[in-house]
Amino acid sequence: MKQILILLFTTTFIFSATSQSKEKKPDFAKRLSGIEKELNQVLVDQKVAGYSVAVVYKDKIIYSKGFGYRDLENKKPVTPNTLFAIGSSTKAFTSAILGQLEKEEKLKLKDLATSHLPQLSFKYDYLNTGITIRDMMCHRTGFSRFDYSWYFFNTSNRDSLISRVKYMEPTVKLREKWQYNNWMFLAQGMIAEKITEKTWEQNIQERFFTPLKMTHSNTDIFATQKDADASLPYTLDSKMSIKKMDYYNINGMGPAGSINSCANDMGNWVATWIMGGKFNESEIIPSSYVKDASSSQMVVRGGQPTDHSDIQFTNYGLGWFLESYRGHFLVEHGGNINGFSANVAFYPSDSIGIVVLTNQNGSEVPEIVRNFISDKLFALSPIPWNADAKKAKDEMMAEVKKLESKADTTSLQVKNTQPSHPLKDYAGYYSNDAYGNFTVVYENDTLKTFLAGEKMWMSHYHYDIFNLESVKKEDEEDESKFLLNFASASNGKIDRVSLDLDEPEKTTEFLRSTPKVELSNDDLTKYVGDYDLEGNTIKVYIKGKVLMVLVPGQPDYETASIGNDTFELTIAKGYSVKFTMDNGKSIAVVFQQPNGNFTAKRK
Repeated sequence: MKQILILLFTTTFIFSATSQSKEKKPDFAKRLSGIEKELNQVLVDQKVAGYSVAVVYKDKIIYSKGFGYRDLENKKPVTPNTLFAIGSSTKAFTSAILGQLEKEEKLKLKDLATSHLPQLSFKYDYLNTGITIRDMMCHRTGFSRFDYSWYFFNTSNRDSLISRVKYMEPTVKLREKWQYNNWMFLAQGMIAEKITEKTWEQNIQERFFTPLKMTHSNTDIFATQKDADASLPYTLDSKMSIKKMDYYNINGMGPAGSINSCANDMGNWVATWIMGGKFNESEIIPSSYVKDASSSQMVVRGGQPTDHSDIQFTNYGLGWFLESYRGHFLVEHGGNINGFSANVAFYPSDSIGIVVLTNQNGSEVPEIVRNFISDKLFALSPIPWNADAKKAKDEMMAEVKKLESKADTTSLQVKNTQPSHPLKDYAGYYSNDAYGNFTVVYENDTLKTFLAGEKMWMSHYHYDIFNLESVKKEDEEDESKFLLNFASASNGKIDRVSLDLDEPEKTTEFLRSTPKVELSNDDLTKYVGDYDLEGNTIKVYIKGKVLMVLVPGQPDYETASIGNDTFELTIAKGYSVKFTMDNGKSIAVVFQQPNGNFTAKRK
């Protein structure tokens, strides 16, 4: 009897497997038939200028189409080849380079990050000797976002950017909690640059764009702007009207999000993942890495249901989010950057991929459209994703209007106050090691600065607090508050400004200083010599490329030029020396100190 049961079980298994192998491919064309009506309604309900869609089955794009306009004013339509910025959907590309390098035996994902990138340094030794490449790929380094550091204070110099990390404070222990962090993807791109001796941009082009025939894609926003089929960036203003905005040049932080692509090109990228890393039968991404990257590495959100009982957990792989969508395993990643939003997704077990790219800032459209199409492809009972999002948005706007009507009584602004100093006293150079620096200038009775690639002016809010506002007229209706709180030193002079940036319930301080001026040794030579200060000999000499000052009985002081023949003592804040010049040579040096000025004449 026992043998018969075993035989029966075996026979049933074979029959089941045979039945599955003969299962016909679903009629996706029929399931997608007529979806344009609903997809066009998304344009209206979500107030979006345009978007594009690509649907992939195995290695083929089975549907691609553009909706709305890439240029709303001139009514230029979106096509499947229209370029959009894909933002953080770039991350899977960056990590995949390292997956390739692991197969090439150039690195291992378990390697310490600092062992491959000397420029990367953390504040604490346990992080320098603990954080691996894999940790960076799945957001478990212990660092929160610190996004304002690169967004407000961007630079194309990646070495300069990555040097800020050593001044950033982790918020939790290593591997304790999933926390999204763009900086660690910058580091991954730089590791690839160091190993390959090619830029991240070159690696993306040669390793992915070319072999995957992504002929429209690029990593340069300036190239996108010149493309005849590129979309303009848009946002919604406070009255929910579509408004054009400026492109944002990510440049230095490129590995975290600077790819610009189109639905058709991204369809090829998704097809490669569906096919286990192969495109046109050639392996582009190692199959072992594809499995690793689309496997759970870190829990983002546990298995408790959301508003929908059949949409549950969210985990993170390597450059991908992993989710349960109505009984189907979903691998996806969104992307947002000024004027653009994206979602790139595939269902590995179903061999289906969906790409949605839109020209709306911070938009829900990619997820709305992805979920709508998923329900159609899987023949699921429809969820009114678009209608639900519209209802939520309408309710939010009603609440905003209600709050606006109470604004006069609830505003934190104290009326009829004045700054403690004349406006020109707030002008200066402000810096923070973890963020960068910015300059406040006094111009035409107004304080101005330059942040996030944009010129801004500072309107007085109350006391010594000013609000940042765009100088562009079209942004005048933007009532958002980004406040700068200036403070004075004990001598009464403005010496710092605080901003509420990335860290919750903690302000970030920028100290006022004078920007350093680089001088050659020939420039420094005119200051070298012996100076007499009340019978004491002060020696000024050059050490390496630095001007040094030796006062008898004190350590040698290193200085930094701040222009106008003036040098700060680098280890003594508030102390400086200013040289008096005659015919290109110093004749005296004045020690400027909090307790007074002291002059030493050249011997």
